[in-house]
Amino acid sequence: MFAYYVHHLSPFLVRFSEKWGIRYYGLAYVLSFLVAFLILRTLIRRDLYRDLKECQVGDFITWTAILGVMIGGRLGYMLLYNREEFFANPAIFFHFLDGGMASHGGIAGVAIFTWFYARRHRISWSGLGDQLCIAATPGIFFVRIANFINGELYGRPSTARWAVQFPSEMKEPDFPHFDEIAERAQGVVEGNSISPDAVIEAARHDAGLRDVLAEYLTPRYPSQIYQALMEGLTVFLILIVIRLRFRNLPNGIITGLFFILYAIFRIIGEQFRQPESGYGPFGVLTKGQFFSTFMIGVGAAFLVGAVVSAKRRKIVSPQ
Repeated sequence: MFAYYVHHLSPFLVRFSEKWGIRYYGLAYVLSFLVAFLILRTLIRRDLYRDLKECQVGDFITWTAILGVMIGGRLGYMLLYNREEFFANPAIFFHFLDGGMASHGGIAGVAIFTWFYARRHRISWSGLGDQLCIAATPGIFFVRIANFINGELYGRPSTARWAVQFPSEMKEPDFPHFDEIAERAQGVVEGNSISPDAVIEAARHDAGLRDVLAEYLTPRYPSQIYQALMEGLTVFLILIVIRLRFRNLPNGIITGLFFILYAIFRIIGEQFRQPESGYGPFGVLTKGQFFSTFMIGVGAAFLVGAVVSAKRRKIVSPQ
């Protein structure tokens, strides 16, 4: 027999009150934008991208972050995973402290914003997208790691030795053991009415309470880390190697590869992740997998368009 790790990491780096402080999740986004800025600037300095000037990178990343990632990610979550509640009360869009961002929405938001940006500045949309796909991909890694720190978006049940028990499982409406946990948490958790959030907070500082939770919580895959390594790190390494190895790739190839690679790794990762948002319309794929299948088609379209465009330029170029 061996003990599983009972997750007890705090979502705050620094905490000022019950709900306010410097959160790792917010820091993950800040770090994502900073790294994207540095990578895009490096690509320009190494003469791997010429449409943007170095002095434009800061403004471009800032507006991409605000209009593309933040608004797109939040709106995507509302429309893809929380549609009924959003339509009933659109004001919940602004409840950022309650969480809720969708990577598919963020990707769509970035694609739309960069299209408008490219048209305004009269540069190639697919060429700009190629560089941004490389620069932004590490952000997926950082945000998934923040998901693990928060103990959210956890995996399916597992018997692996590295499985993790996530106390946030107690928030599930069908969790059967909370009354027993609450009774045994008396004296550790203050107050007569003990909530899952109160138990989770107390367990971060009390090893005895974590031992109690270990008796009831389900060991699960740390799917957030799996997805961080696949969707973030692996995709980034593949794209940056291709960018450095093949300097004269037609515009759109990197973008097409990003969509396809991200979708494939997301579909694989969802096999380990608890389908907290349910399944797609056919009941076989999770919603995350279902939405990812469309990304494969989008990526294929970018690849075909890049090849066709390159052939046309070759045909009309002077001999």
